[in-house]
Amino acid sequence: MQIRKITEEREDVQHLLNESDLYMQALYPDESNHMESVSALLADHIDLIGVFQEDSLVGIGAVKRLSTDEKYGEIKRVFVAEEQRGKGLSKVIMSHLHQLLIQEGILSAKLETGISQPEAIGLYQSLGYQECGPFGGYQADPYSVFMEKNLTE
Repeated sequence: MQIRKITEEREDVQHLLNESDLYMQALYPDESNHMESVSALLADHIDLIGVFQEDSLVGIGAVKRLSTDEKYGEIKRVFVAEEQRGKGLSKVIMSHLHQLLIQEGILSAKLETGISQPEAIGLYQSLGYQECGPFGGYQADPYSVFMEKNLTE
């Protein structure tokens, strides 16, 4: 298994994002889906990473570096191909994203997930995330769960 930064639009990345989009659209109304496109994920203030087994992309995740009244990283688009789930790849992705933030001196990570994803919520809780209120440009949404983690713990 290899983790690599993704720096250009790729068909395999778009394929995984399409799978993620379809999954989210089946769970939530459009106005409650806050998903970034491939081109948005390639912006300078975002790191998009891929997990590769041999040369096949099996998982992705991104972290957006933000600075408002506080400096933090927002975890985005963590997704593992269906046939690869249950192997701990999401934890590997999250750990790598956390390390990218820590290396830049950013010690707070936040994310938004949905109420219909108990596996994701459980993963984030197991990694030390706790619920918080909406942050950044998010508004309160009955379908959303907002979470944060102090990366010094």
